[in-house]
Amino acid sequence: MALPVYLHALGMVNALGDDVASIVAALARGEAPGMGPIATRTGTAFAGSVKAPLDVAPPAPLAHYDCRNNRLLIAALAQIRPAIETARERFGAGRIGVVLGTSTSGISAAEITFTQPGASGKFDYRQMEIGTAAPFAAAALDLRGPAYTISTACTSSAKAFAAARRLLRAQLCDAVVVGGVDSLCELTLQGFASLESTSPVRTNPMSAQRRGINIGEGAAVFLMSREEGPVMLAGAGESSDAHHISAPDPQGAGGELALRAALADAGIGATQISYVNLHATATIKNDQMEAHLMARVFPDGVAASGTKPLTGHTLGAAGATELGLAWLTLARDDVALPRHLWDGQADPALPALDLIQDVRHMPRSGARQYVMSNSFAFGGSNASLILGR
Repeated sequence: MALPVYLHALGMVNALGDDVASIVAALARGEAPGMGPIATRTGTAFAGSVKAPLDVAPPAPLAHYDCRNNRLLIAALAQIRPAIETARERFGAGRIGVVLGTSTSGISAAEITFTQPGASGKFDYRQMEIGTAAPFAAAALDLRGPAYTISTACTSSAKAFAAARRLLRAQLCDAVVVGGVDSLCELTLQGFASLESTSPVRTNPMSAQRRGINIGEGAAVFLMSREEGPVMLAGAGESSDAHHISAPDPQGAGGELALRAALADAGIGATQISYVNLHATATIKNDQMEAHLMARVFPDGVAASGTKPLTGHTLGAAGATELGLAWLTLARDDVALPRHLWDGQADPALPALDLIQDVRHMPRSGARQYVMSNSFAFGGSNASLILGR
């Protein structure tokens, strides 16, 4: 039997709030203080931004890594630092790894260098290099286990959890800091706009009136280990259909493989899942694909919601962010299942899903409860994660 692994502590910062407590409170209200119009070089965009000052810089020996992306990461890591320090005392720094997902890293630092006078003297390529998020975190935390970054677009941090679990099961680590981080930058704001994939108003997933995504930023990190805890990573499924560089397979065949692989890995059936956090980007093609594959995998229905109207699409951090919101529903009795914020205008071309509109909580009686979080990315990368309590 494969060794089980557990997620013990969560740190998050995103458009909902600057720590877990403020995020939980905002979830209960169904409001996100950081969602709204922001200025871009060509006008405005509706996006999810972090409003916290992010005034904690990297320690002096790591000053060359100082950028917004790494400050978001520092803010999230600070929330679980006590758990990390306890693990380091228990296992030793060489037995704790770091696996993080990102898609843009600190590329905004390069954009500032090219557009603001006098900024070039403060820029170091390591601020934006795609692979430096995990090594930076390891150095900042004084950890000396394996440290590497995964970048597979919008599945980056979801795949990080499967990778971290492999390190634990291979006995290469006794604990792993795992999650993802991405910061707003013109590259993604303008890039998705050029693909005609962004919405000028709050994103509206699964609606007949959906117009596209809102880009977001944030960080979400966990401490994972083999030590037993209340919430386990029960299943992980990964697939790659390589249908198109940016469009999903219309039938969702690759995505379905990932969902079914996660269920098989967890050793459960679809009827045992109590809640699914949808990828739900509110683009025409993604929602169409996801709605159809959900109807096939869950023919009897399942409570579901897409949380990107509350965080924006945090790209490489989306998998970890949305898993974090799902984790809270298991780890805390006071956290309701996230509501699906939309206009309620169902698309008649899509199968009807049980989108959460009211206050619902995870069942607390009977056998173990399970939740699922799905991520789909450019290039046909798919990942599905299942948590169990």
